[in-house]
Amino acid sequence: MARAETADYDEYVLEVEFDPDGSPGTFSTICGLTDVTGNHTSNMETSEIPDCDDEGLPFAIARAVRSQEVTISATGVWARQSNHRVMSWWRSATTLNTRLRNANAEANGAVDDIYGETGPAFLVSVSNSRTKGQKVTAEVEIQFDGLPDTETVTA
Repeated sequence: MARAETADYDEYVLEVEFDPDGSPGTFSTICGLTDVTGNHTSNMETSEIPDCDDEGLPFAIARAVRSQEVTISATGVWARQSNHRVMSWWRSATTLNTRLRNANAEANGAVDDIYGETGPAFLVSVSNSRTKGQKVTAEVEIQFDGLPDTETVTA
């Protein structure tokens, strides 16, 4: 039996270029966020196509991709180390370069395997919650401005 080769928890990484002016190309994780989900969505359009020989038949449905988007949602605890960076990003209403990276595919993938997606992204929402007896939690949503560039294994 051949088992699937999988990535470990710490090999699926959300990183943000928080200081592009001071040190371009330096990406950092957002401390405290422990659960990260990358969402790849094709936004679809449908058209109803009639049967020309028998208009009494139900229409056929034709589908086409209208647009595609990549978004990231993440949850965890609200870390003091991340407070200023995250809130400043949201308040700026601008994009920061963001990278979603599969370090396992980067290290072990075949040539041309996509391991990373990088591009300008908006921090769309930040939510915090408290529950008595527990630490304050955080939930963020990030949306790329257009499709991110891909990074692939080269050798």
